[in-house]
Amino acid sequence: MREPGFWHRPPSLVSRLLLPIAAIYSVIAATRMQKLGTAVSVPVLCVGNYHMGGAGKTPTTLALVALLRELGETPVVLSRGYGGRLHGPIQVDPSRHNAADIGDEPLMMAHRVPVVVARDRTDGAALACALGASVILMDDGFQNPALIKDASLIVVDSHRGIGNGSVFPAGPLRAPLPLQIACTDALVVVGDGNAADGLAQKITKQGGLMLRARLVPQTASVEALRGRRALAFAGIGDPARFAATLRASGVEVVAQRAYPDHHPFTAEELAELADAAKRDRLTLVTTEKDLARIGRAAESLGVEVVPFAVTLAFDDEAKLRLFLLDRLNGTRAAKLAEQR
Repeated sequence: MREPGFWHRPPSLVSRLLLPIAAIYSVIAATRMQKLGTAVSVPVLCVGNYHMGGAGKTPTTLALVALLRELGETPVVLSRGYGGRLHGPIQVDPSRHNAADIGDEPLMMAHRVPVVVARDRTDGAALACALGASVILMDDGFQNPALIKDASLIVVDSHRGIGNGSVFPAGPLRAPLPLQIACTDALVVVGDGNAADGLAQKITKQGGLMLRARLVPQTASVEALRGRRALAFAGIGDPARFAATLRASGVEVVAQRAYPDHHPFTAEELAELADAAKRDRLTLVTTEKDLARIGRAAESLGVEVVPFAVTLAFDDEAKLRLFLLDRLNGTRAAKLAEQR
C-alpha cells in the first residue's frame, strides 16, 4: 500500500476525523497483542516495527543473522511471507520459488540464510526447529501473539520516526504506542536524524537497549554505478530514502520513480522504465527487494537493472553482542529449569 501523506505530517483534520475508527482498531490490536502465545523450544528473537511501512527491518534481520553466526548460532528466519500466495509452512527455495509464491523479502533473504514462510507462525517455528535452528529470527510479527518472544527488537527510521503518532487509520501505528513500548526490549534507530529521540528516551528509561545503526552501501554496488547517471525506482516503504541513500553514496540520480510498498511491477511499467532509461541514457537502479519481485522479467527489459545492495552497521556492535548473549543464555537457562 502507499502510505497517506498525512501520516507523516502534524495531526490534521483528516487524521482527527479518523480517530474514532482508530480507537476501535486500538482496542482490537491491544487485546490481540496481550494474548498468551505458544512457547518454542529454542529462543525466539523478533525484529519488528511500531508502524506500517518500512524502516530497515530486513537489513536489521540480516545483520543479526551475521552476528548470531559469529556467536556460533544457527539462525533460521521465520516470515509470514507478505505478498505471497503460499500459506506454508515451507522452506524458501530461491531456485523454484518466486516473490509471488512467498513474498519479496523472504526470497531476498533466502540467498543468505534459511527462511521459513508460514501464515501460522506456530507451525513455522516447528519447521524452523526441524531444520536445525538454534535460534529463530522472526521477520515482523511484533504485534502477532502466536509465539512467545524472548526478545523484541524494534526498528525505527531516525528521520521519519513514527509519523503523527496515531494508530491506523488515523496514523501509521499498528497498536497503541505505550503498549508497544512496554513490549520492547531494544530499539534500533537507523540513520543520524532525531525524530526517534523521544522514543529512545522512553526505551532506556524502562531499562531497554537503544542502538544506533546506519545503512552502508556495498562496495560492489557503488562501483557498478560509478560514472553512470541513474534512474532510481523502488516500491518500498520509503522510496525517498532509497534515492537519498544513492545520492549520499555519490550516485548521480537524474530521475526517480516511487511505487507503493511491495508493488508488483507490471510488464507495462517495466517497459516504461526501460524506455525512459534508454531515451535519456540512464542506468536503471533499484533495491534488492524490488529486484526479487521483478525476477526474470528484468531480462526482458533489454537494459541492465543494477540492484543497489546495502547492509546495516551498528555503531556499538559490542553492546548488541552482549545483549544477544544475555538473552540467549537467559532464555535457555529458563527453559532448562522448566523441564526439571
